[in-house]
Amino acid sequence: MTRVSATLASQLIAEHFSVEDGVLRVGGVPVTELAAAHGTPLYVYDADVMRRRLGMLRAALPARVAVHYSVKANPNPAVIEVFVQAGAGTEIASAAEWQRARAAGCPADRIVFAGPGKGEEELEHVIRAGVGEIHVESDEEIAHLHAIANRVDRMVDVAIRVNPAPSAAGGAMQMGGHPAAFGFDEERLAEVVALVRGASRLRLRGVHMFAGTQILDAEVLVNQWRHAIGIARRVGEMTGSPVDTVDLGGGLGIPYLAHERALDLTAVQALAAPALAALDADACLSTTRFILEPGRFLAGPAGVYLTRVRSVKTSRGATFMVCDGGMNHHLAASGNLGQVIKRDYPMVNASRLGTPASLTAAVVGPLCTPLDTLGRKIELPETRPGDLIAILQSGAYGLSASPVGFLSHPMPAEVLVDGGRARAIRARGTFAQPITPLP
Repeated sequence: MTRVSATLASQLIAEHFSVEDGVLRVGGVPVTELAAAHGTPLYVYDADVMRRRLGMLRAALPARVAVHYSVKANPNPAVIEVFVQAGAGTEIASAAEWQRARAAGCPADRIVFAGPGKGEEELEHVIRAGVGEIHVESDEEIAHLHAIANRVDRMVDVAIRVNPAPSAAGGAMQMGGHPAAFGFDEERLAEVVALVRGASRLRLRGVHMFAGTQILDAEVLVNQWRHAIGIARRVGEMTGSPVDTVDLGGGLGIPYLAHERALDLTAVQALAAPALAALDADACLSTTRFILEPGRFLAGPAGVYLTRVRSVKTSRGATFMVCDGGMNHHLAASGNLGQVIKRDYPMVNASRLGTPASLTAAVVGPLCTPLDTLGRKIELPETRPGDLIAILQSGAYGLSASPVGFLSHPMPAEVLVDGGRARAIRARGTFAQPITPLP
């Protein structure tokens, strides 16, 4: 870990957690105590950090912008419940996520359903059970929805997901502005509006645009919002009716790497407020409700992945910390979830915080592949077997985004700390899986 990334780790710990007697505490609970009670590897989430993140975001946005938690970021029902109880809606990408959102207490009319390849069975399920709106992304989906709506004798609220022009693209992972499976190309907007309006059982509510993710630049983010507003205005002019909803997407980033800085919400507020206030005089958009669907921004900083050092070894002058968890539980930290150049996440020896660094080591997992490397050049104090390595910024795209079945290691537990009290929200798995005898 470079000196800059060490500073990032220190900043994140100071902002979200605490340290006592050299041990990291999450929600006031020592990670050594959590690891002893629930085993390692282990994911720990702090509910208070989640609520603070939601509160910070709301404070930076006008009241007409509703926040919907993007379930894909961390689909554990207890995590969803924290955000729902704090007043957020949800954004889902499958019927299973719909079920988790409903189980967490999210009202059906506060769920929006996006995704480029929705199945007919799951579409019918959410239509029968209730959903706020469905974001259509293909000609076939429009036809399927109309057929289902006829079959169940219901009107279905939809928004058109638009793949914007290249000028609106941005973020570490671009999801629009180029050929993509997501949404309709902006050039087809008039044609798609006509298709939806020609389906008598579909009610066109508005538009959805999600052009990129992991955005840390306020200007890039708000520029995408301005573009979405422009598209919505065009839809209102085409239909001659006010636009009900505009989904601005998500994409709000968090710093993972040494050179990254946190998204400046003060700058977001300063840039977004005039653009949204100007809509009060716009006949098409004066009553429009806006949706923002962050996931990583809300859940990421609240999570820590803990893995225990099993051995410390030297090979041809290089030092390796071999741990009991790796890319099978935290693929993103290994750099194998979209990184072209693999860089180290902020991580620390959570058992010896405050002890000066004395070595540079690779932090690796237990898998039989060189890909199972969580950190390549991490500056650490003298580290011994039994110490806990903590990977920060791990509350989003962690366990559910990882190849947990690879090499059949046990599923790690997940723990939620709320008000200083910890509870398991996923039990630790076992390596002893039942085996079906051969016939």
